Amino acid sequence: MSRWDTVLFDLDGTLTDPKEGITKSAAFALRHFGIDADPDSLTAFIGPPLNDSFSRYFGLDPEQCVEAVRQYRVRFSDVGWAENIPYPGIRELLDTLRAQGMTLLVATSKPEVFARRILEHFGLADCFADICGITMSERETMTKADVIRLVMARNGVDPASCVMVGDRLHDVEGGHEAGLPVVGVLYGYGSREELEAAGADFIAADTDELEKLLIDL
Repeated sequence: MSRWDTVLFDLDGTLTDPKEGITKSAAFALRHFGIDADPDSLTAFIGPPLNDSFSRYFGLDPEQCVEAVRQYRVRFSDVGWAENIPYPGIRELLDTLRAQGMTLLVATSKPEVFARRILEHFGLADCFADICGITMSERETMTKADVIRLVMARNGVDPASCVMVGDRLHDVEGGHEAGLPVVGVLYGYGSREELEAAGADFIAADTDELEKLLIDL
């Protein structure tokens, strides 16, 4: 019997592999500023808020970041959202957890409209009691902790019976800020070093290990 009744999942790098859609959409946005970037060099954009990545990695100022996010979403809303694929074993994992009586929720820094579209497209939306993300405002300032708190509040979740699952340091930091233990997964885009440095409470190499952690602990 698990110690947790509710599991919050990150989306990108945890439920689905979004590399093609995110990196190509980021490269599209950067071209608006005359920056030619190889999409394969932009995997750091997977997970963190877009504003943070455009500022951190390319030095865009706040107004430029707003426009970069707008440009990104032009391409992402057209084709980028579908350039995505569920990780092997994810559907089976979700079905097993639900069979154990767990409530599953999504907490993502991706706009909620895109998160719902992606999960519906891949037939995974029905696994979740709620799918929570940020709004479509280019000036969105919600942190990962804000999203986690919001989805818990919307669903009356007791933090004492809840765990967060994600692949990047932002998931670990956001989960801890919201008062949750966090399982970091290694099949996404964060390394063991990144997750350990962020203070992940548990680390799972693959969906089999993740299942054992969530059910047996």
